Amino acid sequence: MRTNTLASFLLRFPEVTEEWPFGPDVDVYKVDGKIFAILAPDDEPPQISLKCDPLLALELRNEYSAVSAGYHLNKDHWNTVRLDDTVPDGDLKQMIAHSYECVVRGMAKKARDRIALTYKGAQK
Repeated sequence: MRTNTLASFLLRFPEVTEEWPFGPDVDVYKVDGKIFAILAPDDEPPQISLKCDPLLALELRNEYSAVSAGYHLNKDHWNTVRLDDTVPDGDLKQMIAHSYECVVRGMAKKARDRIALTYKGAQK
């Protein structure tokens, strides 16, 4: 998946913002101020880091050679995916949605409920 298409997909999730706290070469996507995706579009190949349930993170690393433990992140809860076209677009989109949902699940109930209403509506 091309990084511009990927960026558009990330921004479709409710209440997502794009920021550059690590410099202009790293796009950080947050929901309600919490990071759920870190995209390095200029790396060769580009890569994206995504939050992940620890057991699923291990499964994905075993399934795809392009998926590894999060680069400079908590290795239990983050995966980094090389965008070298070896991970099918549908699977990558599922990983992104899972990351978003993991972050939302960890929020305070009020924020979680507010976002959940919008997120469910966006999936119809």
